[in-house]
Formats: sequence, structure tokens, C-alpha cells
Amino acid sequence: MEISENVKAVKERIANAAALCGRDPSEIALVAASKMNSAGRVREAVLAGVDACGENRVQELLEKYSQGAYEGAPLHFIGTLQKNKVKYLVGKVSLIHSVDSFSLLQEIEKQAAKRDLVQDVLLEINIAGENSKSGMEASRLPEILEMAAPLGHVRILGLMAIPPICSDPEENRPYFAKMRQLFVDNAGKKYDNSLMKCLSMGMSSDFETAITEGATMVRVGTAIFGRRDYGI
Repeated sequence: MEISENVKAVKERIANAAALCGRDPSEIALVAASKMNSAGRVREAVLAGVDACGENRVQELLEKYSQGAYEGAPLHFIGTLQKNKVKYLVGKVSLIHSVDSFSLLQEIEKQAAKRDLVQDVLLEINIAGENSKSGMEASRLPEILEMAAPLGHVRILGLMAIPPICSDPEENRPYFAKMRQLFVDNAGKKYDNSLMKCLSMGMSSDFETAITEGATMVRVGTAIFGRRDYGI
């Protein structure tokens, strides 16, 4: 019941944030960030009505996938992705949020071509220029979109970002606003193979601020599952 109640509460917060900026809550997808939660707890979140499940680690995703954890909801990969792990994800996940280089995009193209499918992806932007974070520089986005245009087995649905950790969600508003502008500017250029309909930003601590700045997808873990015990 705890997870079900938490999902309901998060959805109410999403609706309230959307109302503040005159948006329809149905425009905003809730991704349950389920890292370090059991298959059973993930199934509870799916039954409670999350729009998708998001995993950060390939090995954990594969273990829970084999246990049927994600049945009934789309599965996303939201963590840092190494090229040698791509082959384990293509064909299993509906969306990869964390494409941070053209070489990674090429590997996804290669693995998707082997399976004769099109893999949807988001391009990750290091919006605050943090050395500790993955993601491409915002200035490289037009170049990457141009290079991606001829690829036949990947489709860019939009952008993703993880702003700095902060105590006050308002501190991240400038980064969310910058992402929104980047999203709008590049959507207007109408690159081939780029739909630019998804802006993934905002987590448990700041998703309401992200929504008021244009997020169409929020990745929420703690507010659904409670705090993770990293001592386990």
C-alpha cells in the first residue's frame, strides 16, 4: 500500500505543478526510477499506475527483467551506459535516456540493425558542465543531430538532463529553463530522424520545478520507493 499511496501522491503533485503553468498533467510521464528495489516492489509501482519503469544499471535491469518486474509498463534505461552493454538493452527497453556521444549512438544503431528494429533514444546534455556528470556539451547538440540524421535504426525523441544536486529545487530552475530553450530551438530546426517531443528532467527533489519549466517526463525514485539503503 505504501508504494501505491506514494504513486498517487506523486501524481497529485504532478497535476498541481502542471496546473501552476497551465499545462495538462497528461502531457507529463512518470518514470519510476527503480534502482535497488526488488522485482516485487517494481511490480507494485506498475500496478499503481506509473507510466514507465527506469533502471540505472544494466545487470540489475536484466535480473529484474527475467523476473517479470516490468510487465505492464514500458521499460526505460536512465543510467550511464557503456558501449559494451548496449547489446543487452536493445530490444528490451523502449527508451534509452542517456546517450551522451555519437559513438554510443553508433553502437546503438549497430545493435538495433542486427535485430532489425528502431531504438528510441534521448540525448543527454551536461547542462551545468559538471566534470562528475556524463552528458554532451549543449553546444555540440546541433552537430550530433546532423550526424544522427542518416541513421536508420535509432530515433531521437528528445533530450535528457541531470542538473546539480541542490538543497533548494529553485536553484535548478535556470538549468531547467536552459534545457527547455535548447529543446525548443533544436525542435524548430526539424532535423531528419529527430522528433524532439520528449524532455526528460526532474527527480524526486525537483520534479515540480522541472514541470513548470517544460519537462514532459520526470524520473522519480525516492518519492515512490523511499530512500535507498546504500549500506546493503
